[in-house]
Amino acid sequence: MPKILRLINRFNLGGPTYNVAYLSRYISSEYETLLVGGAKDDSEESSDFIVNDLGLKPIIIEEMKREINLKNDYAAYKKIKRIIKEYKPDIVHTHASKAGTLGRLAASSCGVKVIVHTFHGHVFHSYFGKLKTTFYKNVERYLATKTTAIVAISEIQKNELVNQHRICKAEKVHVIPLGFDLSKFQENQTEKRKSFRTKYNLDDDEIAISIIGRLVPVKNHILFLEGLKIVSDKTSQKIRAFIVGDGEDRIKIESKAKELSIPFIDGTKRNKKTLLTFTSWIKEIDVVLAGSDIIALTSFNEGTPVSLIEAQAANKPIVTTNVGGIENVVLPNETALLCENNNKNEFSSQLLKLIENDTLRISMSERGWLHVKDKYHFTRLVSDMENLYTALLK
Repeated sequence: MPKILRLINRFNLGGPTYNVAYLSRYISSEYETLLVGGAKDDSEESSDFIVNDLGLKPIIIEEMKREINLKNDYAAYKKIKRIIKEYKPDIVHTHASKAGTLGRLAASSCGVKVIVHTFHGHVFHSYFGKLKTTFYKNVERYLATKTTAIVAISEIQKNELVNQHRICKAEKVHVIPLGFDLSKFQENQTEKRKSFRTKYNLDDDEIAISIIGRLVPVKNHILFLEGLKIVSDKTSQKIRAFIVGDGEDRIKIESKAKELSIPFIDGTKRNKKTLLTFTSWIKEIDVVLAGSDIIALTSFNEGTPVSLIEAQAANKPIVTTNVGGIENVVLPNETALLCENNNKNEFSSQLLKLIENDTLRISMSERGWLHVKDKYHFTRLVSDMENLYTALLK
């Protein structure tokens, strides 16, 4: 029975955690899997429930943290080597950057024959300055020489890795989109909608616009606020906006809201009608989506944005910047309206179009579930990955 050692940066809320959890839980009994992850970042909500609910008990390497720290990173590297020597995996599959670096170096040093790495996103633009970005590209080019196969989560990401950033040759990259259990987004939507809208004091005729994700620079919540300000000054409709999530940019985003004269509250402490509510983390994203009318995304860079897959599964129309793999995830002008990166006039124009046109909003909702239900289901993800493992082992 082939053994797989699966290694991820940390178990935070998002696509990578769901990806490794479903692969570890549902891969066929022909494989044995050991799941290993790093420590939770203090700025993020714990998502242990994702692996716990599936009956998984991963090994946690406390020294494998988000930030670069030579002492911690070396300690984590040694622990990974120790696990490899004891477990003797046939395949080491790493997910995301920190685990990808330490895990691939350790696997190569231990002579593991099949080494796979999944890029869930990348840091080659919109994260760092030119010098640091060049350094990371060179690191990834070196690591690619130690890697048997690289998994990209969209065709656009493959093109970026191969042609734009020249990380490796095309034949080494295999496109396997993410997969999720999307059925909950179709279940009990009426009850869930009532629950969300009651909690946040939303009237039936108020249009709820939600943006879901970590409050970090790359998500560009400033664009969301700028668009919200323009729309609130122009629209004749009643609107409410919800920032769902938390993170290091919270204070900066609140300061920008004050600067734009956008009234807001902390929804974890108060419950009153106001234009903008910070909800912090909400575990039941299916409830958020059921209660919302429009989902927004304003990122500078994305791999495969989970919030947009889930929004379509819940039949919610989307307004998003056109970056990364987003065009592979949505149906432009059918399930989502796209705008240029960091363009507040275009973003607000597209948002206003959905707010003002009830017919358009409803028609764009109708195709979401049909578009994602098979393409992004975890059974397809597991099947695709098993086929890749079989081919690599042969």
